[in-house]
Amino acid sequence: MAPYFETVKSFADVSVSENGIETESFLEAADGLVQMFDLLGSGIFGFVQTDIRNNIAGVRGRYDATPSISSTLEMLVKAESQESQKHGTPCLVRLTRGLSFTCQALENMQSDKSCELHVCFKKSYDTVLKHHHSFLVRSVVSVAIRAVPRRSDFYTRIAQGGSIEKLDVELAKWLVGLAALVSKISTFLEQGGYGKV
Repeated sequence: MAPYFETVKSFADVSVSENGIETESFLEAADGLVQMFDLLGSGIFGFVQTDIRNNIAGVRGRYDATPSISSTLEMLVKAESQESQKHGTPCLVRLTRGLSFTCQALENMQSDKSCELHVCFKKSYDTVLKHHHSFLVRSVVSVAIRAVPRRSDFYTRIAQGGSIEKLDVELAKWLVGLAALVSKISTFLEQGGYGKV
């Protein structure tokens, strides 16, 4: 089996045009993120996976219902803003939060090679998601974060027998692409008054 980062759609490869971020390739890359959590095993981030899957499904549902006016995320949101029922946009806001959480955690891991994964995810959670959650949810997340695999185990699982050095290079590209997309869509959503990430 080829290593994960050689088979999944990279956020670095998501098409961006003058009209915005291509919806279909963005959703394909987001699906790949969910698969990465599968590699961690034992359902540690089951709540994150479920949230991301549900939000992908919400955005995809909107895209599938109106593909001609939803080819980019920005077009999808603008078109939906004209309607009384809005489902795709709130899903995109929450999906972007989940992607930002994951991106920051993995960027923390990449920037500090000695930092354990649970510390990286805790820092990211405190910055990105904590203020959106109730005390009960924060407690569940705290327990889940403590159960993440050790840094070395994470790399072994994600590399799937491939080179750790190559994984580092691919992960760095993936994160640069993801960070750019999260920044672009967050800015669009917030400046347009569509939602706060």
